[in-house]
Amino acid sequence: MPVVDASPLIRLHASDNVLVVRQPLALGQALPGFGLRAKAQLPAGHKIAARDIAAGERVLKYNVVIGRAARDIEAGEHVHGHNLDLAHEAHDPGFGLDVKPVDHVPESARARFMGFVRPDGRVGTRNFIGILSSVNCSATVIHRIAAHFTPERLADYPNVDGVVAFAQTSGCGMSSPSEHFDLLRRTIGGYASHPNLAGVLIVGLGCERNQVADLMASQGLSEGPLMRGYVMQDVGGTRATIAAGVAAVQAMLPLANAARRQPVSAAHLKVGLECGGSDGFSGIGANPALGAAMDLLVRHGGTAILSETPEIHGVEFMLTRRAVSPAVGQKLLDRLAWWTEYTRGHQAQFNGVVGAGNQAGGLANIVEKSLGSAMKGGTTPLVDVVRYAERIDTPGLVFMDSPGYDPVATTGQIASGANLICFTTGRGSMFGSKPAPTIKLASNTPMFQRLEEDMDINCGLVIDGELDIPRMGERIFEHILRTASGERTKSEQLGLGDHEFVPWHLGIVS
Repeated sequence: MPVVDASPLIRLHASDNVLVVRQPLALGQALPGFGLRAKAQLPAGHKIAARDIAAGERVLKYNVVIGRAARDIEAGEHVHGHNLDLAHEAHDPGFGLDVKPVDHVPESARARFMGFVRPDGRVGTRNFIGILSSVNCSATVIHRIAAHFTPERLADYPNVDGVVAFAQTSGCGMSSPSEHFDLLRRTIGGYASHPNLAGVLIVGLGCERNQVADLMASQGLSEGPLMRGYVMQDVGGTRATIAAGVAAVQAMLPLANAARRQPVSAAHLKVGLECGGSDGFSGIGANPALGAAMDLLVRHGGTAILSETPEIHGVEFMLTRRAVSPAVGQKLLDRLAWWTEYTRGHQAQFNGVVGAGNQAGGLANIVEKSLGSAMKGGTTPLVDVVRYAERIDTPGLVFMDSPGYDPVATTGQIASGANLICFTTGRGSMFGSKPAPTIKLASNTPMFQRLEEDMDINCGLVIDGELDIPRMGERIFEHILRTASGERTKSEQLGLGDHEFVPWHLGIVS
């Protein structure tokens, strides 16, 4: 990726027939150095034709086909959904053709952070007590239990980051056995065993299909001083269960508070990669810079988790060519084939249409958006593909199947073991997560300045020509280490994350 200079247009590849508008253009504005004059008023992040493009001709960005001209397009015209048709290009998956060996940093020289080492050897970046519901019918109870533990009541436990409730809306009349039922249990189990939770309380109603005892047994969870399960119908109802839950958490607090941060290798970091509210700059600065940071993380032995399956649609070859084996590459294609059937007949993003914010930010269709989204994963080999919320123990770049809906994708990543989230945004997504903190990366400086209270890192410095991608990636990696060591993110300072536990609703609820 070239360093972006101060010119009003960005050329991403010599073969491209569109250019990206770095700053808003006025109608008729001359563009010295490009031999163009703007034939429309164009917002920043949008595309302008670098030359005449004939109807039906392929439109190239990053030297990748993002569509075909719906009509003749003159040089200097705005190129967007009004004159760009989606093109379904066939690509050879080329399993493993682009795999490059990783230059791993020797263990003794790896970056380090201050983390909480758990009995199973996994490392937490935070130290919460979590309360989970097996069914929506116990959601109010778990929220009331968590609400009891105010900052004043937690003042005697300075090593505990908080008590947080993870409520969800399934569990009663679900189809079971089913993929949906297994997915829900896997998600709850992933949180219950997460290294960022020192203690866990699981609360159910009693008549739901997702019974607490069966749930715990299916996920290998055993009751103990830091793992308890309650059933409201057995305990005595709402008030009795709240009282019992408060007492159970109170007993956990001294044990959780005994945990201390200690220096550990960056190899213990598992970073979930997310993007939302993307714009035309996301794939130029923020996403490739995050990818550069993930290349550093993988070199230091860590794990990067790329997700949002609909947002690699059309560019999956960029990943299959980096798969460590044909089997891994085929797993990714199998998930995409599943999505083709899952979305058939629906006006879903998987079928080409992107959200209103994406369109306003300059992204015409899902292929263009996917090009930028995939860059978050960097350039290292794809070592595995897993289903939603499946535990990830293989270091390196891993793809976890998920929807593109941010809270759902992030919930799955955390359930899979992500102990930190990096979230890029171009329009400005207000998001935070618990128990894994979220670092927000802005794709452009104007948005960063407008929403600085929510944004942690300004990747707009790449667009402004102040930093190149490698240096921005280094800054992100350094920020990740500080956050993993306890530095609070903007979303943590705002108190976000209490309502962002959103397991994927996949099947029939009756």
